[in-house]
Amino acid sequence: MNPEKLAKLQAAARIGGKGTPRRKMKKVVKSAGADDKKLQATLKKFNAQPVGGIEEVNMFKSDGTVLHFVAPKVQASLASSVFIINGQAQKKDLTELVPGILSQLGADSLAQLRKLAEAYQAQAQQAGASGSGSGENDDDVPELVENFDSNQ
Repeated sequence: MNPEKLAKLQAAARIGGKGTPRRKMKKVVKSAGADDKKLQATLKKFNAQPVGGIEEVNMFKSDGTVLHFVAPKVQASLASSVFIINGQAQKKDLTELVPGILSQLGADSLAQLRKLAEAYQAQAQQAGASGSGSGENDDDVPELVENFDSNQ
């Protein structure tokens, strides 16, 4: 291309001024707010009322995991048998929550807990059997050398 012609085209190019298109503003999409409004509208159809005083919610799944909600916002509609739980969920294993949730476990969950305990014991026995071949290991506890009671 001819350098003189290119310089003439660059001088003729206008940035701004009459006849140039306006710059479009980039729109920020607030999808979370829109989804929350739609969710609240749907919940109003159920006529759900807030339930207070709930510290935690545990949902037991069939594979042995638990959905654990700490300080959830719970709403209920008894007429339509609907419970709504809002909050941050954590996926935990059943064995992580055992001491605190024994009173919440049903027959199915207790059976799963027994299976997990048996599997854990079997693993411990296998690890003990493979570790016992080393002989006198006994977790590296040193022998008692002197009697400390007679020093007084």
